[in-house]
Amino acid sequence: MQPDEKYLFTYKGCYFQPDLTSVEYLDSLEDFEIRDSDVFLVTYPKSGTVWTENILSLIYHEGHRDGSEKLTLLDRVMSLEYNIGNVDYASRPSPRLFASHVPYYLVPKGLRNRRAKVVYVVRNPKDVLVSYYHFSKTSLKLEEVEDFGIFMERFLAGKVLASLWLDHVEGWYSHRDDFNILFLTYEEMKKDLRSSVLKLCNFLGRRLTEKEVDAVVDQATFNKMKADPRANYEFMPPEFMDYSKGHFLRKGTVGDWKNMMTVAQNERFDSVFKERIEKLPIKFCWDINEES
Repeated sequence: MQPDEKYLFTYKGCYFQPDLTSVEYLDSLEDFEIRDSDVFLVTYPKSGTVWTENILSLIYHEGHRDGSEKLTLLDRVMSLEYNIGNVDYASRPSPRLFASHVPYYLVPKGLRNRRAKVVYVVRNPKDVLVSYYHFSKTSLKLEEVEDFGIFMERFLAGKVLASLWLDHVEGWYSHRDDFNILFLTYEEMKKDLRSSVLKLCNFLGRRLTEKEVDAVVDQATFNKMKADPRANYEFMPPEFMDYSKGHFLRKGTVGDWKNMMTVAQNERFDSVFKERIEKLPIKFCWDINEES
């Protein structure tokens, strides 16, 4: 079952959303001018993107930490491949924060000089699948596939936004020496948010006081973010999201796949993904289910 062309198109082997970007714009990214102070958050969709965007914004923007800024998250962390507001990125002050779902081979050439920083967050693919499935029901820009089994087969075949999870993660890991990059897992962030914040500050060269770190950690908890419309993308125009069906931030847990996948579906997933997952230099946490 192929994805509906109304919702997805392919560009150099990767699926994108057609009404949010174009071939011409994606072509222009190769020569996108990179500043040494730029920070790029790269994820496969539904891997903690919005959460990490918030954390980066809290680390960089004092106004976000103390609540004095009314800027939405999209104003603080700009999407590289989906310039929704047609913003002039070149005129934005440094340091610029970007978020992207692109595979390693589609990033601007200037990122390969290893001066600008890349933060790559990876999440257990079974939880990604379940989160993605639920998100497709609320997003008006993604095709809704009612049957979870059919959706899972599409995910396993890479016929979804950003294409195959395995290719995305393997690509960035195997080319990590091309970039100034920090890898984090969603699960380690859930287990010990403070350590993850400190790791980010260290990588980014941001010196925060203990009190400022405490504020970042406190405001980046899932429940605080879900309650903040600026952090939960609730400012999105009505043509993007159907909030009667759910929110951008749903559960934010580890292990939710066990509430969704049948034994047979889990075995099917493992038969397709397990061999390649075991070769990755990361270990996923499959078993905890926490609501914190």
